[in-house]
Amino acid sequence: MWQRYKYHVLMHVIIFLWGFTGILGKLIHKDFLHIVWYRVLIACIALGIFLLLSSKSLSVSRKDLPKIIGVGIIVALHWMSFYWAIQLSTASLAILCLSTTTLHVTWLEPLVMKRKFSWREFIMGLLVIVGIAFVAKDFTMKENYALFIGLFSALCAAFFSVFNGKLSQKIAAEHLTFYELLTGFIFTSIVLLYIGKLNLEALKLSGTDFAWLLFLGIICTSFAFLATIVIVRKLGAFTVSLNINLEPIYTIVLAIVLLHEHEILSPSFYWGAATILFVLLGNGLLKHFETSKKEKYSGID
Repeated sequence: MWQRYKYHVLMHVIIFLWGFTGILGKLIHKDFLHIVWYRVLIACIALGIFLLLSSKSLSVSRKDLPKIIGVGIIVALHWMSFYWAIQLSTASLAILCLSTTTLHVTWLEPLVMKRKFSWREFIMGLLVIVGIAFVAKDFTMKENYALFIGLFSALCAAFFSVFNGKLSQKIAAEHLTFYELLTGFIFTSIVLLYIGKLNLEALKLSGTDFAWLLFLGIICTSFAFLATIVIVRKLGAFTVSLNINLEPIYTIVLAIVLLHEHEILSPSFYWGAATILFVLLGNGLLKHFETSKKEKYSGID
């Protein structure tokens, strides 16, 4: 029985780890830029060691390098804005903002991947906005600012998802991620250098913060990425993408248990969260039925 379900269990462990990354934005006592800097540095080193030990070449085409660098900068901007939103408000708000990624993918994929525009996905994306409106109903100016930054993070996540999907068609996923992380590290270093925060004093860490950052960089980033490659190969991309919709639920539950965010969030927040999660899961189930129907009539088993 374990052999049958072990990849499903591993998948939910990975989604749980992704949900926990938002919580770490509160547990690590560094500003958002330094969290991202350490995350990409540690993840890049860990992934690089793995590739070298597995005797895999790190070379990529010079023609593809500018595109990889562009996506790497988008990844860095996504994580910067994500952790900034968390530190301005709550982990629950940031992860819900990230749910709007689906809406942006709806209009980006037809442009980049030449896929047919889906009105159903667009309407569901609008319903996500209704949920966000409920979430923001009782917000202060500072929380609205955090909301705006969180929504920008979701936009970056959508660009990353779509462009990465196109690049991964001809570049090995391990190589693609390594160079994107390396680009993210260089870009974040330039930002920190520009604002005068790339020095020993600013980069100083407590023992607890160092431990959390190792966990974030190695387990939640490098290990999660490599494990996801295996899971997608075993279970299929659709099954994985459907279950990823559970990430906000994991984050909100963790935020309630570990950070007691339910004490500072209003009932309208949870009504909005319920609307968003219902739309995400509903969209995923509809896609599942559509895929099953197509496979049935095409004779695929």
